[in-house]
Amino acid sequence: MFDARIRPLIDPLLNRLGHLLARTGVSPNAVTLFGFVIGLGAAVAIASGLFLLGFVLIALNRLADGLDGALARATQKTDLGGYLDITLDFFFYGAIPLAFAIQDPTTNALPAAALLCSFYANGSAFLAFAIMAERRGLSTDKQGAKSLYYLGGLAEGTETIVLFLLMALLPSWFATLAWAFAAVCFVSAGARVMIGVKSLDRG
Repeated sequence: MFDARIRPLIDPLLNRLGHLLARTGVSPNAVTLFGFVIGLGAAVAIASGLFLLGFVLIALNRLADGLDGALARATQKTDLGGYLDITLDFFFYGAIPLAFAIQDPTTNALPAAALLCSFYANGSAFLAFAIMAERRGLSTDKQGAKSLYYLGGLAEGTETIVLFLLMALLPSWFATLAWAFAAVCFVSAGARVMIGVKSLDRG
């Protein structure tokens, strides 16, 4: 919901950093993979009960996620880069709830499962639409320059980042936060399906 509003604020800074990073010769895919390793480290930290470390690593993972795209825009965007970015993002989004479930299965397992199910519904709704949009030559840049048609919704990247950071800061609130955000994600998925149906039903 907030991605389209946040992008104009953060993209200029990320783009400047991307141009600086381009001078070092580092590839966008290397930044993507490095960020993914940091994200897995965040999951391991949370599963081990090291929540503040998890908080820091989540923040660094998201910084890397922004920098890889900025670096690609400063050098060369590739299909492989777009593929790695979206795929590893989904791995990361799944790893954090799983980490909380591992850390305290009695309290967190069920809400983590509900949250993961909502992520699955939300993700499939916009990724399936992206395939159809590609076939029809549809495009948008409302959520920033993306490798695929990014269908907006109530629950997007900004909200998910804030959620994970809150969970790491307030681990005792994980279950409440997970149930609440799962509900938002299911509503978002439903809205995305309706938007997709209306868009694709036009011929």
